[in-house]
Amino acid sequence: MRRLPKTNRNLNNEQVQGMRVIRKVVPYLWPEGQPWVKQRVVLAMLALFLAKLIAVGTPLLYKQAVDTLSPDQSAETFLALGAVGLTLAYGMARLMNVGFQQLRDVIFARVGQRALRQLALETFTHIHRLSLRYHITRKTGGLSRIIERGVKGVEFLLRFMLFSMGPLVLELLMIAAVLFFLFDVWYLAVVAAVIAGYVWFTFKVTEWRVKIRKVMNEQDTDANQKAIDSLLNFETVKYFGAERMEAERYDGAMALYENAALRTSYSLAFLNFGQSVLITGGLVAVMVMAAVGVQNGDLTVGDFVMVNAYMIQITMPLNFLGTVYREIRQALIDMGDMFDLLEQPAEVKDKPDAPKLAVSGGEIVFDDVAFHYDADRAILKGISFAAQPGETVAIVGSSGSGKSTIGRLLFRFYDVTRGAIRIDGQDLRDISQESLHKEIGVVPQDTVLFNDTIRYNIAYGRPDATEDEIIAVAKAAKIHEFIEGLPQGYETTVGERGLKLSGGEKQRVGIARTLLKNPPILLLDEATSALDTDTEREIQAELKAMGEGRTVLTIAHRLSTIAEADRIIVLEAGEIVETGSHEELVARSGRYAQLWHRQQAEEETNAA
Repeated sequence: MRRLPKTNRNLNNEQVQGMRVIRKVVPYLWPEGQPWVKQRVVLAMLALFLAKLIAVGTPLLYKQAVDTLSPDQSAETFLALGAVGLTLAYGMARLMNVGFQQLRDVIFARVGQRALRQLALETFTHIHRLSLRYHITRKTGGLSRIIERGVKGVEFLLRFMLFSMGPLVLELLMIAAVLFFLFDVWYLAVVAAVIAGYVWFTFKVTEWRVKIRKVMNEQDTDANQKAIDSLLNFETVKYFGAERMEAERYDGAMALYENAALRTSYSLAFLNFGQSVLITGGLVAVMVMAAVGVQNGDLTVGDFVMVNAYMIQITMPLNFLGTVYREIRQALIDMGDMFDLLEQPAEVKDKPDAPKLAVSGGEIVFDDVAFHYDADRAILKGISFAAQPGETVAIVGSSGSGKSTIGRLLFRFYDVTRGAIRIDGQDLRDISQESLHKEIGVVPQDTVLFNDTIRYNIAYGRPDATEDEIIAVAKAAKIHEFIEGLPQGYETTVGERGLKLSGGEKQRVGIARTLLKNPPILLLDEATSALDTDTEREIQAELKAMGEGRTVLTIAHRLSTIAEADRIIVLEAGEIVETGSHEELVARSGRYAQLWHRQQAEEETNAA
């Protein structure tokens, strides 16, 4: 079978991609069960048709007015209006043309904005449904750009495809009919040849420009991602005195963007000049034909003026054809990226009609749980343990042993590869994720706060909480007095990722919002490992009080923080090697005892 050239294959792929995007957008314009949307679309198209009908008829009034004013023309006037009446009718026609176009926009505005809002919400919601694995590998800056460009692409496509390309074709057909019937076929032939040459030249050059624009967008995304990444790691940049390196890295990306942007500008100048040559050539040719007709007495001065008006009327929308075509192509690419994102499958899905988790006591059971991120590297290798209601179970082990993975599996960021995790006898895969997340409170190693007020961040645990409840949990987390001492109190903005607060203050806010959530199950994922010893001791007491009456799963690095746990599980290379209380494990002189004595020695050395 003969293979298509690479260029043709790419073009075919883009056409297929474009049709796929258009098929996905159409339901937003013609949705089932929402007749008001369909009514607005029909009314907008009707207003558009009337605007174009008036636009094509307007030069006829102009011609009649000119003929009436010409001394060698008959005194009879079109519709007996006279020159003044025809001029007024001409002005009214132009006004009605603009009026119907604006009416079209007003009618369609709600349809377009509804589609944008719905698509943006669907994309945003879908991103939150995607797995932790996807978010770990995805660059945030690039992701935000995909959403931003995709939504803008939808807006452009809805507006210009419906109200520019379609109406342009309709207007050209109407003008072609007028030229054919009022003049002769040669006028139509010249206009058709000019339009065909113009369209061919515009599309060819635009195809070339789209490739340059695609490179420019890639460089823009890369520069944006580098900027966001650098700003998110502001402190790290400062620690290593890497401002110059970051600036050079960003400038390098912007230099590539600049190069692509310049090529885009140069190609635009070539496109505009080529279009002008074709349009001017066609305009001059038709005007010469009309001038000869007037000289021979076959046409009137009004005909000459009307031909000129129609040619200008054709050239005005054609001047935007290259821009519109390029933007539509770009919009289809941008929307394709967004729809690709929407089609990313969620790794963890609820079963159809999955019931809510019903917590009676809070028993957690890991039954022969195995898990791997990559098939060739097992993380957990068949671990089994149970945390009884109200019990505190600590999980310890060296780095890479699989401690944090247990917490992620409990919260169902991932599904187990083998075995099962149950809460009060209910398999996590059988219940809804939303209900599971409501019943588990998490205090992570590094509490990340929203760039909002302290009140907002605490109330995030339960948005409908009262002022008294927010203050009560802040007191329980030993942060109320600190907040009260701030000039703006609870209305103090914490900065991006909570950078205006210290590590201990952020952790206390995290504890307060988890207390406000009041969950029956608590997961402490190395909640104090990033804090200094004094702060850790203070927060440890708060965490202990917080765990009263709850089932607590503690993932710990510092063994001193979990010495009072009811039971300690020791992991090594994804397997449980020991289990028991602190005293039992130390007395056993096994792996836990080794870790304990090593940490004690390190602490004594640091103290010395």
